[in-house]
Amino acid sequence: MTIELKKFGTTLISRQTGREAFSALQPLLRDVKKGEKIEIDFDGVLTFSPSWGDEFLTPLLNAYRDKLVLKNTSNPSVLATLEILGETSKKSFLRK
Repeated sequence: MTIELKKFGTTLISRQTGREAFSALQPLLRDVKKGEKIEIDFDGVLTFSPSWGDEFLTPLLNAYRDKLVLKNTSNPSVLATLEILGETSKKSFLRK
């Protein structure tokens, strides 16, 4: 399953909107098959804040661990936020 973050916007900055995006994703996550990878695609995302990422990515990482894969993460805003989230959660994200 691939989740394109740009569907939630190109400027992902507030804790509230991150929480809302995660809630909107819940029906799709029910269809994830056992062993299926979940790819989060950052293509088209211009700004990605730690607060938005914490509300959206951290629960996914906690639930899916090594099945969660991030791609198109070369944007400096995305890279900086992933580093912060990795440090605060003491977990690392798999990147494609």
